[in-house]
Amino acid sequence: MSSVPRIGGIVLCGGRSTRMGRPKLALPFGAETMLERVVRIVEAAVSPVVVVAAVGQEVPALPSAVRVVRDEYDNLGPLAGVAAGLGAIRDLVDAAYITACDTPLLRPAFVAAIIARLGDADLAVVRDGEFLQPLAAVYRTELESKARAMIADGRLRPLDLIRESKAVEIGAEELRQIDPHLDSLRNANTPELYAAALRMAGVPSG
Repeated sequence: MSSVPRIGGIVLCGGRSTRMGRPKLALPFGAETMLERVVRIVEAAVSPVVVVAAVGQEVPALPSAVRVVRDEYDNLGPLAGVAAGLGAIRDLVDAAYITACDTPLLRPAFVAAIIARLGDADLAVVRDGEFLQPLAAVYRTELESKARAMIADGRLRPLDLIRESKAVEIGAEELRQIDPHLDSLRNANTPELYAAALRMAGVPSG
């Protein structure tokens, strides 16, 4: 494997937003939607960027360079989105940073720090205390086939893909130098967390 791989980005937005009560990707965040903001942040670190949306899901306007692909499976969760994203970007890059669309406080330097730890591993993932963060991770595109095989077997947890691959775990505490409060790991997936993210970003609500 190349020691300096080509890296792209994948933003997953196909979830049903049940805790938010309305589509997270379209929530206003200043002059842009939350999806637009996250895509812009990821694009500041890597290129190209692919957005994975559900079939029939309305997606806000995005830069022309950003490709939107659709989940191939209905409501199977993030592993299906990971597989679709890796498949869409595999001919362009060697690996991709994957995040959800509800991480509006993500920092490009945070993305770069995870990429820098990939080395010859299959993936590099953040561990925050007891928990691995599958959507704060860099995945080799060749993991697409393993992800699809797991989906076919009814194994839908991204954690299983991580545990059965050569993974580098990055302790969240190691990342505080570039993101002191680990805001890059904050998900704005409830009305309260969305309001808090707006305040932390200094963006007026409404």
